[in-house]
Amino acid sequence: MTSKHGFHAAMTAQPGKGDELVALLERAPSLEHDDCLVFLIGRSASNPDLVFVTEGWSSAEAHGRFFASDVAKAYTAEFGPLVADSAYTDEVPLGGKAVL
Repeated sequence: MTSKHGFHAAMTAQPGKGDELVALLERAPSLEHDDCLVFLIGRSASNPDLVFVTEGWSSAEAHGRFFASDVAKAYTAEFGPLVADSAYTDEVPLGGKAVL
């Protein structure tokens, strides 16, 4: 299966909350979802409160269905107290390598 839909997010945590934001992302319910093909978390080397996420999904419809679910809505509500600012752009992962 290949990614046909995705995004890249840059999230600035509230001051000093970068570790909590990363921990929240590490337990994302989409990690267990078969249609979520890519889920990478990164962090700025110079700013520990700047966190990045790249997601790749089998389709825009699968992504939409998942994020309309009660579990996804409850999860995304947890970001409010942690995130000061965020920016999203569409991105479809095409390939590469990740050794973590």
